[in-house]
Amino acid sequence: MKIYTKTGDDGTTMLFGGGRVSKNHIRIEAYGTVDELNSYIGLIRDADLKNDDKATLKRIQVQLFNIGAVLATNPEKKNAKPPEFKASEIEFLEKEIDRLNGGLPELKYFILPGGHTTASHCHIARCVCRRAERRVMALHEIKPLNKDVIMYLNRLSDYLFVLARHLVYCLNGEEIKWMPE
Repeated sequence: MKIYTKTGDDGTTMLFGGGRVSKNHIRIEAYGTVDELNSYIGLIRDADLKNDDKATLKRIQVQLFNIGAVLATNPEKKNAKPPEFKASEIEFLEKEIDRLNGGLPELKYFILPGGHTTASHCHIARCVCRRAERRVMALHEIKPLNKDVIMYLNRLSDYLFVLARHLVYCLNGEEIKWMPE
């Protein structure tokens, strides 16, 4: 199989199930941003983490691929069936957030992103996740989507924030309070 097809040389791309759209279409922006997020999560997963955290990140990456498939599917083509996104994945993230947050000091202030290189990568991924959520919402306003996808991205940004804090503490980093000047 060749990697290049030349079919996108005109600035369009094929949707799953058929049909072509511009490469700057909101649907492409949405799943492209989810793909970017998935790459950042891969970067975090490649860090020196506990096996439980690596397994969670791998599971998240699989779910982001599922979400990407849902977003890449042409809603006009009834024969195209992307993987089903399961609401139980939202509950899984909530349990992971609670597990990580349980060992952290109570958050009583805003913190500056950083504290350790891996935590900083989590903060970047969190920001990309928020952007993905905005892109998916823009698509949802045009063509309604499964609301669980939107909820998952919202919860995922929370997870990435808590994971960043967790890593700062596990890796002996420093959490810096935001102090307005």
